[in-house]
Amino acid sequence: MKRFNKLFLAVLVSSAFFVSCSNDDDNTQEARGDYDGGLFIVNEGNFGTPNGAISYLSDDLQIENDVFSLANPGKVTGDTPICIVFNGDLAYIVVNASNKIEVVNRYTFKSITTITTNLNNPRFIAFANGKGYITNWGDPLVTTDDYVAVLDLATNTISSSLISVVEGPEKIIENDGKLYIAHKGGYGQGNSLTVINSATNAVVTNFEVGDVPSALVKDNGTLYVLCNGRPSYAAPETAGKIVKVNLSNNTIASTLTFPDVTHPGFMDINNSKIYYTVDSNVYTTSTTSTTLPTAEIFKAAKVSTLYGFAVKNDNIYIADAGNYQDPGNAYIYSLTGTITSELGVGILPNGFYFNN
Repeated sequence: MKRFNKLFLAVLVSSAFFVSCSNDDDNTQEARGDYDGGLFIVNEGNFGTPNGAISYLSDDLQIENDVFSLANPGKVTGDTPICIVFNGDLAYIVVNASNKIEVVNRYTFKSITTITTNLNNPRFIAFANGKGYITNWGDPLVTTDDYVAVLDLATNTISSSLISVVEGPEKIIENDGKLYIAHKGGYGQGNSLTVINSATNAVVTNFEVGDVPSALVKDNGTLYVLCNGRPSYAAPETAGKIVKVNLSNNTIASTLTFPDVTHPGFMDINNSKIYYTVDSNVYTTSTTSTTLPTAEIFKAAKVSTLYGFAVKNDNIYIADAGNYQDPGNAYIYSLTGTITSELGVGILPNGFYFNN
């Protein structure tokens, strides 16, 4: 499948604090479970086959694969899990092609419930005002049926009242009770951002940011939007951009445009520095910079197909999809590009979701 295909994407990283437990605190240990701290890696699996899986990497760098099935015998993660997002003690696994959300305890990974109603090609989820907001593409061949589903977190039910949005809603992030949605475009090539007020579930605005917005990261009152640009097979080809949106008034503060028709892949922010990728090269620049760097900080050694990316605690995490068919790898690099860990994971690893 092509990178901009609706059925493969990545994305989302969230948190819960590590708690050490003494021998006389068995109840607390049982409540926190085996997956306290560390991080989860989502593996999409082969599309059309329910072999998607979740890997877990502990703080002492021990990898355990297919933890959902291990914690829930007889159950599978499903066909094309896209992301894990945390809310309180729960983790929500959005499974795209299976049209479901698996809700689990984030520390034990034991199943709480499976949500299947009013979902049609679900992609990503964010939370605001006691509700979950799930982006859905609907029928991939229909450009007018895309929507955001609203999940009641108290009952784990999705309202039949769906919020209609323009085609290809993808990544979603919350700020001050508002939801910001990047329209990557599904099978097409989107270029806009939608803002929804969670108090009214109404669309506040939709405005252009750049072609194929794929990553949303907020930092110090600014939303950073990475736009991949239109690919060569969807002429006219365009260069990527990093667009800075002022969250106080939902206006574009500034734009950094890549040279020629460069297509950046992934982006994250750590310690007021933007990290992004072009092919398997990793670049960095200050969040206050008005220009893009001309040289990478390193080329990701060993990586053949960079498919997931995160930066946290002075480490750079990269997921390698390999040949898209066999189990991939995850690598941890120093900020200067030294590999510190190499991990075998599942098929099509797409991102890192921190549980601390």
